[in-house]
Amino acid sequence: MSDQQSRPAPQHARTSFFEAHRRFTFVGIGLCVMIAFWVGLNIVLSGLLAPYFPGGAPSWLMMLISSGPLYLVAMPMGMTVLSRVPALKTREFPLGGKGFWTLLIACFPIMMAGNIIGTGLSQAISGGASVNRVSEMVLRSDPWVNALFVVLLAPLFEEWLFRKQIIDRTRRYGERTAIVLSAFAFALFHMNLYQFFYAFGIGLVLAYAYMRTSRLRYPVIMHMVVNASGSLLAPGILALAGGDKADRLLDGSMGEAELMRMAETDPSAMAGLALLGAYGLLMFALTIAGIVLICRNLRRIEFYDPPERLPKWYGARLAFLNPGMIAYVALTVVLGLWQMGLITFGF
Repeated sequence: MSDQQSRPAPQHARTSFFEAHRRFTFVGIGLCVMIAFWVGLNIVLSGLLAPYFPGGAPSWLMMLISSGPLYLVAMPMGMTVLSRVPALKTREFPLGGKGFWTLLIACFPIMMAGNIIGTGLSQAISGGASVNRVSEMVLRSDPWVNALFVVLLAPLFEEWLFRKQIIDRTRRYGERTAIVLSAFAFALFHMNLYQFFYAFGIGLVLAYAYMRTSRLRYPVIMHMVVNASGSLLAPGILALAGGDKADRLLDGSMGEAELMRMAETDPSAMAGLALLGAYGLLMFALTIAGIVLICRNLRRIEFYDPPERLPKWYGARLAFLNPGMIAYVALTVVLGLWQMGLITFGF
């Protein structure tokens, strides 16, 4: 072993590592506090309202029970811990139209691939018994409910927390580390495998957009477009096509003769099915375009070294292998398994 390898790290370096470890721990603890208040208030409010809605609460109330405590209580409580980590002020730069559309379109193949992986793993782990509760709630909700809670409020609050607050407080230790941490925390926040993989992939894109610009509006708008595609556009087209008819057409169980009869007797359903086909082609085109754009621009991704950047892999170890983040991973995984019905708590 050389003298350089055996020489102990300078005192300022050890202090810097200790401070980084402490700050990353606060990030994890803040996220745990947020999840604990959010889930706890959801359980309490759902229990209090259950006697008044024996047949199930309306969709708008379910969304309010979920989103209200999160935005008004849980996130502020989490920020009381997270705010102990100082934010790093940076200059704001425009993304430009080309850069914006490139990153937005890149989200679609990531979303498609993540959906396939998440659905497949969820079904495999649960033996086919798992149900995507978020998707079912969105499909049952009125469009205005989805527009308010899923398309407007969720991107605003989630991007504010997972992009601005987390990245501003961790970017000093390395841009790559901050981006991956932001995306990973965002994916775990959903607490289900159905959304984990595409949320992580899209989170990387949104985090990069914020990292390069320090302008929150870019990831917020991208997030809104992605959510609108899944919660407004797709359900609306399925409703026009008739949910059962669309399912039978997609799985191939609708014969040509039945399709011809429908064209004569139910032109509105046929128009809906045609619109569904056009939507499918659009998603396919966006997916192919996104793959091409990712391949063409992957080497053009830029990262800059901040003054306090930690050595390679050391920053990742401090960011993820600390008590706060380990607790956050454990908490969200356990709650995710509980939502899938794979474990129970007796209440």
